[in-house]
Amino acid sequence: MAFSLEKAREVIRIEAEAVAALESRIDENFVRAVEVLHKCKGRVIVSGMGKSGIIAQKIASTLSSTGTAAMFMHPAEAAHGDLGMVMPDDVVICISKSGRTEEFYVLIPLFKRLSIPVIAMTGNLHSPLADHADVVLDTSVKQEACPHDLAPTASTTAALVMGDALAIALLETREFTKEDFALRHPSGSLGKKLLLRIDDVMYAGEKIAHVNESTGLDEIILEITSKRFGATCVLDENGQLTGIITDGDLRRLLTKRTPLTGISARDMMTRNPKAVHTGTLASQVLEMMEDLNIMQMIVVDIEHRPVGMAHLHDLLKAGVA
Repeated sequence: MAFSLEKAREVIRIEAEAVAALESRIDENFVRAVEVLHKCKGRVIVSGMGKSGIIAQKIASTLSSTGTAAMFMHPAEAAHGDLGMVMPDDVVICISKSGRTEEFYVLIPLFKRLSIPVIAMTGNLHSPLADHADVVLDTSVKQEACPHDLAPTASTTAALVMGDALAIALLETREFTKEDFALRHPSGSLGKKLLLRIDDVMYAGEKIAHVNESTGLDEIILEITSKRFGATCVLDENGQLTGIITDGDLRRLLTKRTPLTGISARDMMTRNPKAVHTGTLASQVLEMMEDLNIMQMIVVDIEHRPVGMAHLHDLLKAGVA
């Protein structure tokens, strides 16, 4: 197998230098680009051919997930009907290393006719694309990482990073929060951590294990055994939570070898058990359970009456972790 580790390291150095060079180009042109995108009342249409097209798709996806509605448009397909997706309130970002992508020659006059702002991301500031764009972002590189200086490598990395810089600048401008991000990723782990409530995971109604303070040992064992939590809530005469009895409490009671007659829930319960209110984030409940090293959590209403119970396994199964 003939390859050079040093060459591989050189690729990383070249691309890292290309990215580092972008920092000095975050200037008034970048500010203008952010302003144009922020004022956009429609969508951001991101377009590019070949490798630039793949980068354009990623930038469109990043913009969409961070609060800026965006979509990818293939420039060749646009010239054959897909241009209909572009509306007068949109903004277009055109990505081209050379700035001479032929497909854009056809499209840019049409964008101008619709009074659609064009932002160019190009490595050639003296190109037709740069000349006709409203805002030009310089993504030029000294060299590609390809030894023949041909395959798009450093240039696509630079364009990708510039797109990320735009997306994050817009995110801050829009005061986009973690909760906003989660709403766009409801099936992801972050979405579940920020959106899923204990109400969505807990068992309620007849599935809650509960006994009264005066309940005897036989009924306590039956209640714990018939439910799935390995524990039961203990309620006072007003239905408010006053304690909890776990199967561990039962085992400890039996090992004491004391007379079991006449024992009630009041005698063996753990008083003032940990509980959470409805509406609490499931991720917070999971964190509490792990910190306290407990397997079940009781959910109460504002009057401290149990309305649900959740087991650690339910939270893990829901993907909250």
